[in-house]
This record gives sequence, structure tokens and C-alpha cells, in this order.
Amino acid sequence: MEVRLGVAPIAWSNDDLPELGGETSLETCLSEAAEAGYAGVETGGKFPSSSSELGPILKRHGLRLCGGWYSGTVLDNDLEAEKERVWDQLTLFRDLEAPCLVYGETAGTIQNKRDVPLSRRRRLDEDQMRIYGRKMTRFARWCTEQGMPIGFHHHMATAVETERDVDLLMKHSGEELPLLLDPGHMAFAGGDSLAIIDRHARRINHVHAKDVRREVIDALDRGRDSFLDAVLRGAFTVPGDGSMDYGAIVNRLAEKGYQGWFVVEAEQDPVKAPPLEYAQIGNRTLRRLLTAAGYRILED
Repeated sequence: MEVRLGVAPIAWSNDDLPELGGETSLETCLSEAAEAGYAGVETGGKFPSSSSELGPILKRHGLRLCGGWYSGTVLDNDLEAEKERVWDQLTLFRDLEAPCLVYGETAGTIQNKRDVPLSRRRRLDEDQMRIYGRKMTRFARWCTEQGMPIGFHHHMATAVETERDVDLLMKHSGEELPLLLDPGHMAFAGGDSLAIIDRHARRINHVHAKDVRREVIDALDRGRDSFLDAVLRGAFTVPGDGSMDYGAIVNRLAEKGYQGWFVVEAEQDPVKAPPLEYAQIGNRTLRRLLTAAGYRILED
């Protein structure tokens, strides 16, 4: 089994919280990502949006494009309008041979609203999820037909947050809709990533390797504190620095035959958690766990 290691730029610059690394250059992010030993990097707000510009920059640093966030609105939007919205990013990712486009449902999201508590996130009942699942299946099928599959990212403070939400979405969508597994977000939502893997392994096409600080999450008042409050307090960190048993997660994915990217993604305050140092911690930890699980780590 073969995997590659990637990293997300959010550790260097947080697009939703510009005070966290807003002054950090793209050059610093990419050079440190390569120095930390990663083969690829996902996109962020400071990345060029054309392949003619971004391709040579990544090549200069010896990095691949290994995905990146897309703020989807399929939940509320007309599908034809959504296809127009995604087209430029889909084209960029296809041109640079990314493994997938990371789809996050942002219709009604509160993930970027500092003044809205976690308890007020949007919720869907099963009938609403059935309709949504069918729409997402059609959208995902179309994206794949254009040459770029998506990976659906369950995410705190969105309409698809919990283990129940993921189960319902998988139940009411077709195999054409792949799932991105983010154990950190699932732990924050009170869910069980091992159970998600057991039930939906065949749908998982991308992994965000995020850990959590359980003491920070447990201390939150979800009727008052927002998702961004949690980030600022240090809810997330990299594998090897948090509360989760990442060895169990890696082993379960290996047992189910997952191959692809493990992308370290942990939004933190770069002053408290220097990005290069924490990128190296995540890289070392995953290399050790992946090797022990029988994976071969590709470096190109």
C-alpha cells in the first residue's frame, strides 16, 4: 500500500482569522513545508489561482498540489450555478493533477463567524439530507466527469458535522460522492472515526490528519463559544501533539486498504505553535505510524 504526505497552509496563514499568520508569505509556507518533509501542499488564500503561475512555484519547491478547500453551496444553490462557481478551481486542480477538490458545505455555515456559538449551527433532518445527498451525488458525478473528483469534508459548525450527519449523507448519496475523513473534526463533534472508517471505508478518498486537545474542547461552552473561539484557544493540533490515538486510526485505514494522501491540517496560532516545528512533529509521527502499519511512503 502506498501513501503520500501533504500539509495544509492553514498552519502558516488562517484565511478565516487573518490575525493568525496574516503576515506570513506564501514563500515561507512552501519552503517550510518542503523542509518539513512533505511531498505536497493544499491551497490557501495566498495561492495563485492559475496553473501557469502556481505550477512553476510548486515545482520550484519540489511540491505537488494535493488538494484544497472549496466553499460549496450545493445545499442552497442551483446545480448549474454551482458548476459555474467551481469551474475555475476545478480547472486549476485538474491542470495540476491534484487528487481531489476538498468540498466543504458552506451554505449557512457558522465556521467563520466569531459571534455565533457552536450550538447554532445548521441542522438537517433525514428528509432534508435525502434531498441534499441526491444533489451532492449529481454534483460529484459531474466533477469527476470533468476530471476532478471531490472529497466531501465533514466539518464543525456546518450542516454536515456529526457522525449521524455523515452516516445520513452516505446513506442518501451514491458511490459517486467520496468522503474526506478528518478525525480531528469528528472527535470535536463527539463522533468515532474508527466507526466511520468501518462503515464507509470504500468511500474515503482523502484524509486530513488533524488532532485535538481534548482539554480545550471539553472546556468549551457550546452555547456561547464559536468555532473560531475554539481555534484561538488551541482546540486543534498535529498528530503527535494531541489527545487522539492516531495509531489506531492509521491501522484501521490500512486494514481497509486506504491508499492516497494523509494531509496534516491543524489551524493554530503560529506564535504559540511555530508552523515549521509542528509540521515536523506531524510528519515524524505519521511516518512512524504509517510505516508500522505497512505503508510505503512515496516521496515524489
